[in-house]
Amino acid sequence: MAFQKKHLYLNVLATAVSAAEKAGEIIRQVMSSGNLEIVLKGVNDPQTAADRSAQVTITSILSKRFPKLKIIAEEGDDIGKLDANIPDCIPSELVLKEKCPQNLTGLNEEDIVVWVDPLDGTNEFTKGLVEHVTVLIGLAVNGEAVGGVIHQPYCNSEKDNKSSHTGRSIWGTRGGNIGGLKVEVPPSDNLVLATTRSHSNELVETTIKAIGASQVLRVGGAGHKVILLLEGKAHCYVFPTPGCKRWDTCAPEAVLEAAGGILTDIFGKKYSYSNDTDYLNNDGVLAALDPKIHKRCLDILNLTNKT
Repeated sequence: MAFQKKHLYLNVLATAVSAAEKAGEIIRQVMSSGNLEIVLKGVNDPQTAADRSAQVTITSILSKRFPKLKIIAEEGDDIGKLDANIPDCIPSELVLKEKCPQNLTGLNEEDIVVWVDPLDGTNEFTKGLVEHVTVLIGLAVNGEAVGGVIHQPYCNSEKDNKSSHTGRSIWGTRGGNIGGLKVEVPPSDNLVLATTRSHSNELVETTIKAIGASQVLRVGGAGHKVILLLEGKAHCYVFPTPGCKRWDTCAPEAVLEAAGGILTDIFGKKYSYSNDTDYLNNDGVLAALDPKIHKRCLDILNLTNKT
């Protein structure tokens, strides 16, 4: 399907939002069926039928509309075989109404690398902690995270809340706008830190202690942690060890930056999202909505690393 070059980026992002919502429907269906079909990829690293089906849906929808996109997805090429029978979806009208930043006009499909985590927070999903689950689709240009969508299949897990059945999509473009939620600034009196729920170790605990947070939120999923930053429920997201991958952070980084925040490794460096980069985020993650808080945590981490 041909698009004018100046509209290509917004069309890809708008389609990604709709594809993420389709994936969210699949995730809810699999959970409702009670048959997760869990396979262990490694220690504490499960994969479910929802991961597999959601990935095929996302990659098929994007590839059908934009066949020259480079798509890198968590579950690999063997899982992500394209399915020609998956129906096309209508790109999000809300995204298409946005003004595209000048630096993202005139792109070709080959210029965009798409990083997909079809189900971020699988460990939590298998334990029924569905509010931790997100679908992540990040867009990168010239190795930089420029846009993305974080979709929550279960925005609110209370049974009497309709949003738990429809989910919500939070999307954004660096240098542009953020949509899907109202960004809230957290209170400044106490520092609230978000970190891993299931992958802690001595370094993580030492770092948390050094930062001196008043409250520590141990939750699953990179997408969920960044949402806590955007909602004003946490000041910083700290994970000072290898573990997460580029598909975990591309979309959250872009969406957070659209809101004025920052996501880096624990040394303050940006990760590359080029298609030939290493997938592993070897130097952890440090993120905050307020760049001053990011700098404060970074300074503490630098001192900790020197001792």
